[in-house]
Amino acid sequence: MPSFQVSLVRPDALVFSGQADQVDLPGAEGDMGVLAGHAPIVTMLRPGIVKVFASSRDEEFVVMGGVAEFARSDLTILTEAAAAIGEFDVAGLKAQIEERERNLPTVPIGQELDREIAMLDHYRSLHRYLTVTTAA
Repeated sequence: MPSFQVSLVRPDALVFSGQADQVDLPGAEGDMGVLAGHAPIVTMLRPGIVKVFASSRDEEFVVMGGVAEFARSDLTILTEAAAAIGEFDVAGLKAQIEERERNLPTVPIGQELDREIAMLDHYRSLHRYLTVTTAA
């Protein structure tokens, strides 16, 4: 299977760089997979799991949103926060969820409230996935 270069970058570090056969992304509009030869894309990411599949290994990373661009056999993922799944601070995510839940009644009704509810749902889904995955 043909492979392509993947770079997962946050402002302070290169989290991952290597060849992959496939990468699954938590797109803002839904999950998506990228294979070699994929059409050029730029997509927003929601908080979730980036799965990198390679012939020698499979790896999972937690991202807290960001943007992904695939062009000319290179996938670049830019995010404010990312970590290997085993290194991610699940307790910190739980604290963020609790803080967002406390602040939700103070958010004005309208698009801002809709965005906050959607983000809270993403955080909760991610927390459920991580709680089950890291407990196994």
